[in-house]
Amino acid sequence: LFSMLQETAIEHTTLLGAGREKTLDQGLLWVVVYQYAKIHSLPCYDENFILESWPGKTMHTLFPRYYRLTGTAGELFAEASSLWVLVDEKTRAMVFPEEHDIMIPGTKTGSETDLPRRFVLPKEMTEGPSFTVPPSYVDMNGHMNNARYFDLAFDTLPIEYSERKLHEITAEYVNEAKLGETMTVSYQVTGKEAFLAGATQQTVFRMRMRFDTGYYKRIVTVQ
Repeated sequence: LFSMLQETAIEHTTLLGAGREKTLDQGLLWVVVYQYAKIHSLPCYDENFILESWPGKTMHTLFPRYYRLTGTAGELFAEASSLWVLVDEKTRAMVFPEEHDIMIPGTKTGSETDLPRRFVLPKEMTEGPSFTVPPSYVDMNGHMNNARYFDLAFDTLPIEYSERKLHEITAEYVNEAKLGETMTVSYQVTGKEAFLAGATQQTVFRMRMRFDTGYYKRIVTVQ
């Protein structure tokens, strides 16, 4: 899901005139700093769906983006939002878009979900296994791809949570995790909520998941 959101955002940003020629070729990178998703249900195998994405109004150095995942009959599967920034490839510092002639006009559709919000981690966290960033998790920005943090999260949580129905998820990316770096991942499960955090010498990411009471059903068809 988050890989699709990411690729859709990049493709649409390119169509709006802020693609590689104005960013990567000029030493600038698009980086996600916050993500939020509310999942109502998920498409089944071989089911068609429509993914829509549009930008919100730029907020200083933050670029909001919204998403809707719907079925062909109009049913809402999921809605999401993210906050992106532009950073200098060499210094990794945020840059002001207007200084690089990058302008993305915001669109208001009335279907926008909430933007990601900060949250507080529990005071007590359980230390999970350490994790070293492998080559397959690294993207062209030279760090662990944001979508891979969700794989890491579900690999860290108790195994029964892999079948719980995920309802909401918020992720904050504080610092980069680069190839070969090792993170200590901590987590805490409190009823319908799960919290995770990863750190090297500094905090790398924080995540909060909210689950429904049900479980995903494993359906096997025998012919």
